[in-house]
Amino acid sequence: MTTLQQRFSVDFSYPVIFTRDVFAPHNPVLADVARRGGRAHSRALVVIDSEVANLTPGLLERISRYGEAHRDALEFVAPPFLVRGGEICKHEPLEVERIHALVERHKICRHSFIVAIGGGAVLDAAGYAAATAHRGVRLIRMPTTVLAQNDAGIGVKNSINAFGRKNFLGTFAPPFAVINDAAFLATLPERDQRAGIAEAIKVALIRDRVFFDALFAERQQLARFVPSAMQRMIQRCAELHLEHISGGGDPFESGSSRPLDFGHWVAHKLEELSASELRHGEAVGIGIALDSLYSHHLGLLGELDLRRILGLLETLGFALYHPALSWLDVERALGDFREHLGGELSIPLLEGIGCKVEAHDIDVALMKRCIAQLAERAGGQVSAAGQAAQTGGSRAESRVG
Repeated sequence: MTTLQQRFSVDFSYPVIFTRDVFAPHNPVLADVARRGGRAHSRALVVIDSEVANLTPGLLERISRYGEAHRDALEFVAPPFLVRGGEICKHEPLEVERIHALVERHKICRHSFIVAIGGGAVLDAAGYAAATAHRGVRLIRMPTTVLAQNDAGIGVKNSINAFGRKNFLGTFAPPFAVINDAAFLATLPERDQRAGIAEAIKVALIRDRVFFDALFAERQQLARFVPSAMQRMIQRCAELHLEHISGGGDPFESGSSRPLDFGHWVAHKLEELSASELRHGEAVGIGIALDSLYSHHLGLLGELDLRRILGLLETLGFALYHPALSWLDVERALGDFREHLGGELSIPLLEGIGCKVEAHDIDVALMKRCIAQLAERAGGQVSAAGQAAQTGGSRAESRVG
């Protein structure tokens, strides 16, 4: 027998840039990123979330004018291609197929760019299309939601849903660059702004107690979506996320330990069970509450820390229970997550705020009791809210005041 052993390494590097009004003609960021590709003149296909286009009047015209102002560096080969926003673009392969067809029609090559503008789902679908066309077209992501700017849009994963499973098909393909434009966040509904904060809480809980303390201290400003507080949260969350990818030793998740999946084993199932009625961040908020409660019952997380976690989530406006939890088959959900991880179950739990521990076995009966506790807590809150409404108050007014 003869064995030839091949070994090589590949160095990946990409910038995550924070700016404002990226398509203002005087803003050089996008043109400068294109020049980093090594060519004086580059070609690009723009893919944009239809919801973003609807919420941002004049955006398509601004993109066109930007192309004219910077045509020496960057040529947009066609008007922006609008894709359906939200999980629908990942459920059905239509958008990916159309992007592939546009790549072929406009002769987009491996030295060209796909510029993807939108929320996490659109970035996932466009990223999957870019990674699979010509075995990889350069991708510039422009996340437009809080969740995408601090988490989903800055990592190395792309995916679509298949066989009723979230993110069943996908690639690990780092983007060429990520450009976070703060101006996009001003158009977001409050529900979407809130959903993105869940990932910041998650990464603070598993990596940085100081960051969690900062989020807790600014909880009232974050609950009102004060721009300065939101930008501090987004940038620090993105920084911690990137540090984990580069320093965690497993950027392409070849192992079973995935600390950034804290709260996610149940979140993905809640998204499926609710037919995506729950936003990803909303489902993660419930997952954080559930796994924090479970950590507490194991004796890993103290009572005071648990109160601070649940209190922060509730102050920010997260519901810690959804009827889909009552439909959850815990054993099956854990089994699906085990399969997703590659055969060995590894669930991040909290050993205090800022410190995680991996659990390879879950007490299903205890987890079900934790779900029941969240249901009971939510029921009490609904009753209290109803009484407040009858007396002329409201839970929201009480929280802000």
